[in-house]
Amino acid sequence: MRHFEDVKHTALKKSNTEASVPRLTMVSPDFVSWSEDRIRHYEESLTGQVAPAVAVMHIDRIHVEAPVLEGTDDISLNRGVGHIAGTARVGGNGNVGIAGHRDGFFRGLKDIKIGDRIELEQPDRTDTYVVDRLTVVDPKNVSVLRTSAKPTLTLVTCYPFYYIGKAPQRFIVHAVLTPDPQTKASNISSQTDRGSCDSADCNRSN
Repeated sequence: MRHFEDVKHTALKKSNTEASVPRLTMVSPDFVSWSEDRIRHYEESLTGQVAPAVAVMHIDRIHVEAPVLEGTDDISLNRGVGHIAGTARVGGNGNVGIAGHRDGFFRGLKDIKIGDRIELEQPDRTDTYVVDRLTVVDPKNVSVLRTSAKPTLTLVTCYPFYYIGKAPQRFIVHAVLTPDPQTKASNISSQTDRGSCDSADCNRSN
C-alpha cells in the first residue's frame, strides 16, 4: 500500500499535477472479522514477493480497503484482492473482475448494499462505481464475468460468508461506473443547446 502511494505521487509529479494527500488509512489490515486461518495465511505471505498493486479498492461504508493485485494465485489473494485474468484491465473499458477471500479482505461484503460506492484508486485517477446488483451463483456460473460494452465492476467471493469448509456458492457484487462530473456537465449543456429531447431519447440517456 505504501509502495502504491509512492507510485501515485510519482505519476502525479510527472503529469504536473499537485499531489493530493495520500488516502492510505491502514498500516495493516483490520483483522477483527478475519478468520484465524486467513490471518495466519496473510502473515505467512509477507515473506513472499508480489508485484506492486495496480490499484487500491475503497468501499468506505463497509470499511473495506485492499490492494488490488494482478492475478488470483494464493499469495495474491492472501496479500490483497486479485484482478481476474481474462476480464477487462483495471481502468479499462468492459467488465473488470476482482476476487477476494470471504474470510479476509472481502469479509465486509456481507454488509454491502445496492447503491454503495466502490472506488478503484489508480496512480493517475480514481474510478467510482455504484453497486446495482447482488447475486448468489453456482461456482461454475462464469457468466457473471462476461464482457460488457459499458465499464462495469464485478466482485467475486465465496458464500456463505460464515461456512465451515469449502463454500458451495459465490457471492457476486455488480457495479456500474459513474460518469465523470465534467463529462456529465458537458452532456447536459449539449442537450440543452439542442432543446428538449423526445421521451425515447431521454430514457436512453438516463
